[in-house]
Amino acid sequence: MLKKLLLPFFLLMLLPVLAQEKDDPKVGLVLSGGGAKGLAHIGVLKVLEEAGVRVDYIGGTSMGAIVGALYSAGYSAHQLDSIFRSTNFNILLQDELPRGAKTFYEKRDSERYALILPFDNFNISFPSALSRGQNVYNLMSKLTLHLEDQQDFSSLPIPFFAVATDIETGKEVLLDSGHLPQAISASSAIPSLFSPVVVDGQLLVDGGVVNNYPVEEVRRRGADIIIGVDVQDTLMQRNEMHSIFDILTQISNFRTVADMREKITSTDIYIDPHIKPFSVMSFEKGNEIIEAGETAARENIKELMKIAAKQEVSRDEKLFIPRVESLYIKDVRIEGNTSYPQAYILGKLKINYSDTISYRDLNLGINNLSATRNFNRINYRLMPQKEGHVLVMQLEENPSKTLLRMGLHYDNVYHSGVLLNITHKSFLFTNDVSSLDVVLGDDFRYNFNYYIDKGYYWSVGFRSRLNSFSKGVSFDFASENAGINGDGINQLEIDYEDFTNQFYGETLFKQIFSFGVGLEHKYLSITSETISSINSTQPARGEFDNNSY
Repeated sequence: MLKKLLLPFFLLMLLPVLAQEKDDPKVGLVLSGGGAKGLAHIGVLKVLEEAGVRVDYIGGTSMGAIVGALYSAGYSAHQLDSIFRSTNFNILLQDELPRGAKTFYEKRDSERYALILPFDNFNISFPSALSRGQNVYNLMSKLTLHLEDQQDFSSLPIPFFAVATDIETGKEVLLDSGHLPQAISASSAIPSLFSPVVVDGQLLVDGGVVNNYPVEEVRRRGADIIIGVDVQDTLMQRNEMHSIFDILTQISNFRTVADMREKITSTDIYIDPHIKPFSVMSFEKGNEIIEAGETAARENIKELMKIAAKQEVSRDEKLFIPRVESLYIKDVRIEGNTSYPQAYILGKLKINYSDTISYRDLNLGINNLSATRNFNRINYRLMPQKEGHVLVMQLEENPSKTLLRMGLHYDNVYHSGVLLNITHKSFLFTNDVSSLDVVLGDDFRYNFNYYIDKGYYWSVGFRSRLNSFSKGVSFDFASENAGINGDGINQLEIDYEDFTNQFYGETLFKQIFSFGVGLEHKYLSITSETISSINSTQPARGEFDNNSY
């Protein structure tokens, strides 16, 4: 009787061993998060391919989700190596946009002010992160364009899932369906570096917060053998902690390090690259990190080759992934735009449909829309249709309508000044912008702009500007240009005041040029007390000009 009771128990204990010994075992790959350290995954994949291991499932978190998703999408390890070595991570990780994507005012403001803060209801707040992650999304969207019709990640060339964290509940969220670039962005949204991502109504951030090494889920999905790559941070010694950021990182690592002690035992082949000298932001040392992953995996090459020998069928040849240079856009569908009309959005995108557009121009249009900062995130899909694509855009509007900008200025004309700007959007109309610049210092100035942006249609605006300064001018220059006579005078003190008001209208012309007309009134006053003191024939205070134009 005792033997009958114990027999099922022993069979359950032997199941993992029997599973590993069976023919054609299914291999699951677990890729942890670790920022730049996650580039080591590419080196590991190179060795897996060299050993002939067929990967049947991939589960990834953060950087592990990025690398794992692209490998699941059909890219080879060497293709991933080329992609990441040619990527400019300084641009990718920031919201920095090409100058060509910005309007004149956006270029001016981005270069003039050192600090930009939300200022709604006259309360200063801080952005939710350093970057919105739009550039990461754009790159992932381009690299996975050949899979735009795939909603189920289990139908990818290699079944895949990513891990994210619900920032409201703290619960783990498994992303195994939907839009692949959006899932990648959510899983890799490192708190404070990237803004949270909304997926199916959930506000998601980096999956490493709750599960940085999803070995249990890969096993549950049917993997017989687990190969795991651990690139997460280890605990630092006291002499390695030099800042509050180091201390906060150490605290967040307590849980992940403790979890790994148990998860290593659930991993059949555990690969731990030597990447301690690198940080989560060491993207400039990507070559060394990839080589570290390759070195660590090669230490297990014999075990990997044994696994490959048991697999009856090797992985299929890599997919042919076409290089997309242009797209035929049959239609554009816009969702989530409650404040900004479709004409405004299409005007920023500079897209006509039905028409052929280069992928470069599509990215430029997305950047044009992103540069307005009217949207926290721009998610888009290119849905294949007969002989073309439908561009489906899901916009998340920025609820912040007021910005406070600050900076410092000094030059030889205006001298020193504190620059303050308040910009408010949707003041009278949904797509208008009001902006007031004030310079406080040696010479007071202001610049007010009000602009109604209607995209394709005629847009109207109003500007008002007061510009004043006092400056010493060479007397020789003044005498030559104004016919002034004066003995013993080396320099004239000029007081300059320019008060200008403009009303104008403008529109896009063939989506390349901006054409505008307007009216301007200018009051100009140029005077010098020096002239009035040496030449009684000059008007009061020595007026050079005191007229309206």
